[in-house]
Amino acid sequence: MNLNFSWMAWTWPTAAFFIVIALMLFGMGVWEYVSPGGNPRVGVLRFETTRGDRLFLSLLGSAFIHLAWLGLVGPNLWWALALSVIYAIGVFRYV
Repeated sequence: MNLNFSWMAWTWPTAAFFIVIALMLFGMGVWEYVSPGGNPRVGVLRFETTRGDRLFLSLLGSAFIHLAWLGLVGPNLWWALALSVIYAIGVFRYV
Protein backbone atom coordinates (compact mmCIF):
# COMPACT_ATOMS: atom_id res chain seq x y z
CA MET A 1 0.00 0.00 0.00
CA ASN A 2 1.46 3.33 -1.10
CA LEU A 3 0.34 6.35 0.96
CA ASN A 4 0.72 9.67 -0.78
CA PHE A 5 1.08 12.57 1.65
CA SER A 6 2.30 15.13 -0.86
CA TRP A 7 -0.86 17.23 -0.40
CA MET A 8 0.05 17.92 3.26
CA ALA A 9 3.14 20.04 2.56
CA TRP A 10 5.23 18.42 5.29
CA THR A 11 7.94 20.79 6.39
CA TRP A 12 10.27 20.66 9.37
CA PRO A 13 8.17 23.16 11.36
CA THR A 14 5.03 21.10 10.68
CA ALA A 15 6.77 17.89 11.70
CA ALA A 16 8.22 19.57 14.81
CA PHE A 17 4.73 20.76 15.77
CA PHE A 18 3.30 17.24 15.68
CA ILE A 19 6.37 15.76 17.39
CA VAL A 20 6.08 18.28 20.24
CA ILE A 21 2.36 17.50 20.65
CA ALA A 22 3.12 13.77 20.72
CA LEU A 23 5.90 14.30 23.28
CA MET A 24 3.58 16.37 25.48
CA LEU A 25 0.93 13.65 25.37
CA PHE A 26 3.55 11.01 26.15
CA GLY A 27 4.91 13.12 29.01
CA MET A 28 1.42 13.61 30.43
CA GLY A 29 0.88 9.84 30.21
CA VAL A 30 4.09 9.16 32.13
CA TRP A 31 3.16 11.84 34.68
CA GLU A 32 -0.26 10.22 35.14
CA TYR A 33 1.35 6.78 35.56
CA VAL A 34 3.80 8.07 38.18
CA SER A 35 1.24 10.23 40.00
CA PRO A 36 -2.31 9.01 39.22
CA GLY A 37 -5.37 11.15 39.72
CA GLY A 38 -4.66 14.17 37.57
CA ASN A 39 -4.38 16.50 40.57
CA PRO A 40 -7.90 17.95 40.20
CA ARG A 41 -8.37 21.46 41.54
CA VAL A 42 -10.65 24.46 41.23
CA GLY A 43 -8.95 27.53 39.79
CA VAL A 44 -9.96 30.92 38.47
CA LEU A 45 -12.55 29.41 36.11
CA ARG A 46 -14.42 28.03 39.15
CA PHE A 47 -14.72 24.46 37.89
CA GLU A 48 -12.60 21.42 38.60
CA THR A 49 -9.80 20.75 36.12
CA THR A 50 -7.18 18.02 35.89
CA ARG A 51 -3.73 18.13 34.31
CA GLY A 52 -5.20 16.86 31.05
CA ASP A 53 -7.85 19.57 31.05
CA ARG A 54 -5.21 22.23 31.62
CA LEU A 55 -3.07 20.81 28.79
CA PHE A 56 -6.08 20.91 26.47
CA LEU A 57 -6.92 24.50 27.47
CA SER A 58 -3.32 25.60 26.95
CA LEU A 59 -3.12 23.94 23.50
CA LEU A 60 -6.46 25.40 22.45
CA GLY A 61 -5.52 28.87 23.68
CA SER A 62 -2.13 28.63 21.98
CA ALA A 63 -3.82 27.80 18.69
CA PHE A 64 -5.97 30.92 18.99
CA ILE A 65 -2.95 33.03 19.95
CA HIS A 66 -1.09 31.84 16.85
CA LEU A 67 -4.08 32.37 14.55
CA ALA A 68 -4.62 35.88 15.90
CA TRP A 69 -0.90 36.62 15.52
CA LEU A 70 -0.97 35.44 11.90
CA GLY A 71 -4.00 37.60 11.16
CA LEU A 72 -2.89 40.73 12.98
CA VAL A 73 0.92 40.75 12.86
CA GLY A 74 2.18 38.37 10.19
CA PRO A 75 4.07 35.13 9.68
CA ASN A 76 6.90 35.68 12.18
CA LEU A 77 5.57 33.45 14.97
CA TRP A 78 8.43 33.49 17.49
CA TRP A 79 6.71 36.10 19.68
CA ALA A 80 3.44 34.18 19.41
CA LEU A 81 5.29 31.08 20.61
CA ALA A 82 6.71 33.00 23.58
CA LEU A 83 3.26 34.36 24.40
CA SER A 84 1.79 30.85 24.15
CA VAL A 85 4.38 29.46 26.56
CA ILE A 86 3.58 32.22 29.06
CA TYR A 87 -0.13 31.51 28.58
CA ALA A 88 0.40 27.76 29.15
CA ILE A 89 2.37 28.42 32.34
CA GLY A 90 -0.48 30.63 33.54
CA VAL A 91 -3.08 27.98 32.72
CA PHE A 92 -1.18 25.25 34.56
CA ARG A 93 -0.60 27.54 37.55
CA TYR A 94 -3.97 29.27 37.97
CA VAL A 95 -6.68 27.24 36.20
